[in-house]
Amino acid sequence: MIGPIELPVRVAALKARLSEFLRAVRQGQLVVVYDRDTPVARLVPYLAAGEPISVRLALRPLHSTPLPAPLGAPISSLDVLLQDRRSGR
Repeated sequence: MIGPIELPVRVAALKARLSEFLRAVRQGQLVVVYDRDTPVARLVPYLAAGEPISVRLALRPLHSTPLPAPLGAPISSLDVLLQDRRSGR
């Protein structure tokens, strides 16, 4: 038996045509949302009865996630822009 077809969609297209994709989901299709080339979400039909939706618990509290090290010297976006223009890129 073949399962439902997965429809790939990028975030911008999903925002522009949300109703269209929701209709497809209502008809039993799965929609996989991509941010660039990375799948980030799946839209599936809602089941009113049956199995409850499972929620995965966080592996650790958000505040315990380490922040990246500072870059060092502050960077001026204007200086970077002017340098890029001078290089002729």
